[in-house]
Formats: sequence, C-alpha cells, structure tokens
Amino acid sequence: MGWIGETIDSIKSIQIRQLLTQAISLGMIVTSALIIWKTLMCVTGSESPVVVVLSGSMEPGFKRGDILFLHMSKDPIRAGEIVVFNVDGRDIPIVHRVIKVHERENTGDVDVLTKGDNNYGDDRLLYAEGQQWLHRHHIMGRAVGFLPYVGWVTIIMTEKPIIKYILIGALGLLVITSKD
Repeated sequence: MGWIGETIDSIKSIQIRQLLTQAISLGMIVTSALIIWKTLMCVTGSESPVVVVLSGSMEPGFKRGDILFLHMSKDPIRAGEIVVFNVDGRDIPIVHRVIKVHERENTGDVDVLTKGDNNYGDDRLLYAEGQQWLHRHHIMGRAVGFLPYVGWVTIIMTEKPIIKYILIGALGLLVITSKD
C-alpha cells in the first residue's frame, strides 16, 4: 500500500478528541510565535525587529538573503549607520546606509539621506515624489547584527509560492497524522 495508503488510513482513524488536541497544539505554537514577535518589538523598539535583505544594493557588506536584526533607540541617527526604512507608497522596507544627516536648527530633528553601498547615486529617486530627505518616522530601525543567507528561505517562498504551499501542506499533513 505504501506511504500514501498509510497516511490516508491514519487520517481516517483520527478521533475527535485527538483532532482537538492537535488543533490546540497548533494554536499554541502560532500564539507562542506571535508572543515572541511582539516581545521582540517591545525590546528593540522597532516595528519589525528582523528583516531580510532582498536585493544586492548593500553588497559586499550584506548580501541578498541575509537576515538583519534591528534596534531603534532615541539616539540621533548618524552618517555611516545602516538603517531600514519605509518610503511612502511602498510596502517593502529598504536597507541602506545613511550618507548625509541634516539637523534642523529650530527643532533639533534629524533628516537623513541614504544610499545603497552597491548603488551609484543616493536614494532620492526611491523616495516619494518631491521628498528629498527621510524623516524619523520613515526609519524602522538600525541594523545591529545579521545572519548570512538564512533569509533565502523567505525569498524562495515569496518568489515561488508553490513551494510555500507544498511546505504548509506537508506540515499540516504531519500535524494531522501524528500519533502523539
């Protein structure tokens, strides 16, 4: 009969109590992941404490697929720091280096200009139309650490959704058919 036949027999033999136990276990795993994420948000002060580098614009320092850990403090942003920012009208955050800082004399607020290390020019073409500087509310956090290549899992699942669906299906089947 093989593996598929055994899996089908296993699904047929599931009792309601076992199904509820597995559903509760899955819910606890999802809830734990959300609690960990929210805790990281509080500790780091960043709305997204972990991001994946999606392009080669920061090479050779950060390569596509690297995971960056972010922290956002009240300290002023300085030239040379690597920041992750959102631009009005775009959903995907950008990872680039601060190349110029403009401090407003009347308020002390800092505006920044960014550039990818592997790009020729600054990021003004990426900013919203008419925007010359990034303001504090655009910046999600400063890079404080990274893990090389680990983000490729996210990139592959985003670029090839069929892999994501196969993985989710396989994990769901594993949860349903587990005997414990």
